[in-house]
Amino acid sequence: MPTVEENKGAWDGSYDWSQAGNEWSVGWGGPRMQWYGFILPRLQAFVPATRILEIGCGYGRWTQFLKDLGQDLTVVDLAERCVAACQERFAASSHLHYAVTDGRSLKMIPDASVDLVFSFDSLVHADANALGGYISELPRILRPQGAAFLHHSNLGACPFYLWLERRQRLAQRLKRLRLVEPHLHWRDGSVSAALVEQMASRAGLRCISQEVLNWRTRRALIDCISVLVPPDSIHARQMRRKRNRRVAADMRRLEGLAHLYAAGGKP
Repeated sequence: MPTVEENKGAWDGSYDWSQAGNEWSVGWGGPRMQWYGFILPRLQAFVPATRILEIGCGYGRWTQFLKDLGQDLTVVDLAERCVAACQERFAASSHLHYAVTDGRSLKMIPDASVDLVFSFDSLVHADANALGGYISELPRILRPQGAAFLHHSNLGACPFYLWLERRQRLAQRLKRLRLVEPHLHWRDGSVSAALVEQMASRAGLRCISQEVLNWRTRRALIDCISVLVPPDSIHARQMRRKRNRRVAADMRRLEGLAHLYAAGGKP
């Protein structure tokens, strides 16, 4: 499982950011197609929002869209180079604020100051301790009608793959035979949808929805999007959960549309 230290070593050190993170959206037809075709339809009930916090901003792949959806946007990352890159990229936007985190807490965020906490394609690499640390901060920083939209790992709900990770020779053989998923995309095995729901409940929050997803996998549901709200929020309701194995099909559809409609003929 990737620890905070391993994440910092990768994103603040060894990783090649020459494509600014856009390489992870290539299969979707680019960041714009992924944002408008996949993310925003899921987020639309909570935006625009006055004050937004983005956890794991990277080089601003989603910041470029979030900045137009709030009067005040704070972006944080455990990688100093990512925060510096966003400061340079969005220098003309005076309503953006920046901070480097320790990968576990949000001490720099004032109490009751955030309407929307957003994280996508970042916390999937966070282990249970790191994710639990962030979730424990949400009751303090969220406003009463605020919400958190968190994309995280669900690999912990795939015990066969956790067992297989300790048996590399067998894993390689099964991959060659195409009997198991060839890649698990550095998801963390200590986190699952059920655990996040429990963390939210212990923190005094309501988990109102979870979409459990396959992510460039054939069938294994290694990801989840959880929406958490304060208990007295207008959004509070009984949990709704969906198992979605059509993400790969969504990707292909959006990539095909990008070739037709992207500006200049390019995603």
